[in-house]
Amino acid sequence: MHSTPRRPRARLRALLAAACSAALGAALLAGAGTASAAAPAAPQVKAGSKVVGYFTEWGTYDRKYFVKNVETSGSAAKLTHINYAFGNVTGGKCAMGDSYAATDRAYTAAESVDGVADTWDQPLRGNFNQLLKLKKKHPGLKVLWSFGGWTWSAGFGEAAKNPAAFAQSCYDLVKNPKWAGVFDGIDIDWEYPNACGNTCDASGREAFRNVMAALRSRFGSGSLVTAAITADATAGGKIDAANYAGAAPYVDWYNPMTYDYFGAWDAAGPTAPHSPLNSYTGIPKADFHTSATIAKLKGLGVPASKLLLGIGFYGRGWTGVTQAAPGGTATGPAAGTYEQGIDDYKVLKAKCPATGTVAGTAYAKCGSDWWSYDTPATIGTKMTYKNQQGLGGTFVWELSGDTANGELIKAIN
Repeated sequence: MHSTPRRPRARLRALLAAACSAALGAALLAGAGTASAAAPAAPQVKAGSKVVGYFTEWGTYDRKYFVKNVETSGSAAKLTHINYAFGNVTGGKCAMGDSYAATDRAYTAAESVDGVADTWDQPLRGNFNQLLKLKKKHPGLKVLWSFGGWTWSAGFGEAAKNPAAFAQSCYDLVKNPKWAGVFDGIDIDWEYPNACGNTCDASGREAFRNVMAALRSRFGSGSLVTAAITADATAGGKIDAANYAGAAPYVDWYNPMTYDYFGAWDAAGPTAPHSPLNSYTGIPKADFHTSATIAKLKGLGVPASKLLLGIGFYGRGWTGVTQAAPGGTATGPAAGTYEQGIDDYKVLKAKCPATGTVAGTAYAKCGSDWWSYDTPATIGTKMTYKNQQGLGGTFVWELSGDTANGELIKAIN
């Protein structure tokens, strides 16, 4: 299962970098129903207006964030797509993540989207049934099943050895008649092709393109095929490790993960905003910011309309910090609700309110803790950038980090 309640893109980067690079170098040298017949036709989503929110399967446990909360927060009315995270990738195939959460858990009337409790004998319960109920309320809303993530990306290397077989397994699972009407496509979150994340992958530069081509071939033009991809725009970095431009014709869009550039995996600091929109004087690493990511992908030939701007609904923080401005030293990660060094926006806005902005995002110092996160105001700045760049829309990781009344999701539109 998931080793953490979040998807920390860059955590352990400092510890893994040397070992992964060596391992990678050595390896390279060596070698279909519908939800309702009466539902009105879904409206077309204009380019630039996509709003995609990740809903985590495990969020229904400790976080008590249910599909119903997507409705009551007002998020459902703002979203065009939901990415359900995550399915597993194992044995070269797509597989269920947590089948109890997905299809078996019985929801009470108070927990259910429509106020109707599940019964013991109904054929489908769990998150999947709740998503069907949400789609009934919002006929234009599309749902994709996302596979991989930080913890479950190790299986992609095996999958890449036989892309057609992998694609067939994914199609059979996503389009299973038991949950017909839930999913409108598939999202791939491979962290990272031909590079190092939680594990190192040496499948070759074309592996990602081959997998995405196979998925498009099997799912066809009637289903969505998308992918979350690295934001590492450094020379020779993770974007260069895979042929993202070559795979672009096969995807409807990419979700470049333009957050987690910096964090308390570098325990001593320097403190830096985890989701800078652009560079700033003193930034710890050149080209570790959103503008560099988008410029690199566009420069490689990925159409702007196929790039969504990533927004984190959480902050990252250090403790033992004396300096209010970015660039201070630290003694380690700040305490978080579920994991050290990270906390939800809904928590941070109360416990450590923003005191300044840098590079298009906010930061805060309270006591000896230093945090960075996006606010409704900084999201507004990023939306201006998104529009100026002609990007296809926005995506968020992940919905449970927002306030109960959806402050952040409402700032996106």
